[in-house]
Amino acid sequence: MNATIEVVCYKSKVLANNESPLMLRITKDRKRKYSSIGISLNPVYWDFEKSKPRRNCPNRLYIERLIADKIEAYRTKMIELQAENKEFTATTLHEQMFDRNSKPTVDEVFQTQIKNLKQTGRMGYALSHQEVYNSLIKFNKHLNIYFSDIDTIWLKRYETWLREQNFSENTIGRRFRTLRTVYNIAIEEKYVKAEHYPFKSYKVSKLHQTTAKRAINKADIMRIIEYHSTDFYTQFAVDLFTFSYFTGGINFVDIAYLKSDNIVDGRLIYTRRKTHKLIKLPLQSKAQEIIKRYQQNGTHFLFPILSEFHKSLQQQSNRVHKVISKVNERLKVVGKELGIPINLTTYVARHSFATVLKREGVSTSIICESLGHSSEKITQIYLDSFENSQIDEAMRNLL
Repeated sequence: MNATIEVVCYKSKVLANNESPLMLRITKDRKRKYSSIGISLNPVYWDFEKSKPRRNCPNRLYIERLIADKIEAYRTKMIELQAENKEFTATTLHEQMFDRNSKPTVDEVFQTQIKNLKQTGRMGYALSHQEVYNSLIKFNKHLNIYFSDIDTIWLKRYETWLREQNFSENTIGRRFRTLRTVYNIAIEEKYVKAEHYPFKSYKVSKLHQTTAKRAINKADIMRIIEYHSTDFYTQFAVDLFTFSYFTGGINFVDIAYLKSDNIVDGRLIYTRRKTHKLIKLPLQSKAQEIIKRYQQNGTHFLFPILSEFHKSLQQQSNRVHKVISKVNERLKVVGKELGIPINLTTYVARHSFATVLKREGVSTSIICESLGHSSEKITQIYLDSFENSQIDEAMRNLL
């Protein structure tokens, strides 16, 4: 059933000036929604049968023009919704039109979120939000829309478009999880009502596939550790892989920011940039050898990834991204040369650390084998919750 849109004189309500407000009335499916059009008049000047001002009404032409413009705007919006097969009620149609200029667009909220993430040093999250923002721009041509415009049909069209671009299932899932995060922020900030939330019916959890194996056995790890190259950058890549394996599978970004201050009484102590958890691990002899190999005078960083030149968070992020790409390129070559069954990356060291300890019978309470699969926060919480002696004993199984 189509909605009917008309302006009526609400004579049951009398204002202080003895006039009654003119109200826009939307009727759909026997339900009505009223909203003021911002003017009032004395009911004697209103033709209740024809729903328009009488000929003798003061400012009649102005009022008629205002009414026509209001009705036309609502009808245009209704046609847009019907063309996009979007369901609407009298209330939601009104909400599509009412007070929209005071609420930020999807574009504005995304840009604000990206800026906030950068200012708080969460460059990885800022980059993922920027990727989704760019993707949505390509899909929708613009984001000068409101969150109430994003419904289940819109999300399905976006999913179809992503599949046509040949993105993997997990990449599509990450895009949708980021979009859902920003939508939740919009709800928290009251930019959109919770009743419009499309992710109740559109389940992001379906966009998931089992991640390919990222762990290798101890024998293959030892072959990598014992690999030597005369090329500095190739050896550097192998050494970073080895260092990560011997230091609890430390993430590459965290390696980049390590300084001499992070070594205290023979232990590596640092705060994970992703989860903000404090990590304390015994610094084994192999890891100490690698640190000494790359320590340079005049810099506090343990490895030649970042330097004093990289002052801003953006410069640091760009540098880390560039170096990890080069490191993984060389690890991939090393892996093929050694016949490693999977593509070798720094992240393989992280997964292998957990898997090797698990295979050696170390309790999952100490190190979770699903590192990075379910929740890295839980993994770090388990790792932090035990005494140093227990961690020390567990990590002796690495060799």
